[in-house]
Amino acid sequence: MIHVSFRYVKSEHVGDVVAWLNEVNTVRRSDAVTTLITEGVRHETAHLIDTTDGPILVYAMETDDIEHARAVGEVSLADVDRRHKAVMRTADNGPVPVRALLDLYP
Repeated sequence: MIHVSFRYVKSEHVGDVVAWLNEVNTVRRSDAVTTLITEGVRHETAHLIDTTDGPILVYAMETDDIEHARAVGEVSLADVDRRHKAVMRTADNGPVPVRALLDLYP
């Protein structure tokens, strides 16, 4: 199942988020993939949308058990996970109100 979150990003921290996710996608990719496997996540992707209400981070994860993935990630001592939490918590500017309109799977 795919789980998607939409969060506003504080404008002054957009550069931090972009730099961090670029680092995760390149030099820390191996560590990040290891944590995904531990969490039971098959795929993770993030996209930034610039809007008149501020930047929005769209984050999606494919996993059969999102609660397990979040719980494992929350207690992880891996450097990549600790840094990820720190960057994202600092940049987070609250949830974006959304309406799910379609959720199909066989």
